[in-house]
Amino acid sequence: MLRHHPDPSPLLGWLFLDTLRHVGGPADFTPDEAASWGPAVQQASQLVRQLTGCDRVYAIAFGEGARHLHLHLIPRFGDDPTTAAWLIADHYRSVERGERSAADPVLVANLVDRARSLAQDLGSFA
Repeated sequence: MLRHHPDPSPLLGWLFLDTLRHVGGPADFTPDEAASWGPAVQQASQLVRQLTGCDRVYAIAFGEGARHLHLHLIPRFGDDPTTAAWLIADHYRSVERGERSAADPVLVANLVDRARSLAQDLGSFA
C-alpha cells in the first residue's frame, strides 16, 4: 500500500510504502512477499521521482514507532541542502516542531490525486 506522509508532511512527495500484512520488516516476509517487494519499491520510487522531479529517492525504514514495515520514500532535491543525507532527519524534526513550514496540504492532495491516476494507469498500487 502506498500513501503520502500525513499532515504535517515534511516534504511534498514524502511517501510511505507499507506491507499489507503486519510484519516488522523484510526478514519476516514470505517468499512471495519478498519477490514482490523489490518491484514495488522500484515502482513507488519511480513514481516519487516522476511526481516531484527530485534528483534521488531515499528509502528508509526504522520500525520503532510502530512494529510494522513503513518504508519512507523521501524525495531528495539537489538544490535543497536540508534534504541531504541524514540532514533529512533534522528537516523532519524542524517541521514536527513547527520551526519549518510543512508541505502545503492542498499541494499534497493534488499530488496524491496525480499519484492515484498514474498508479491506475500503470496498474500499480491501485
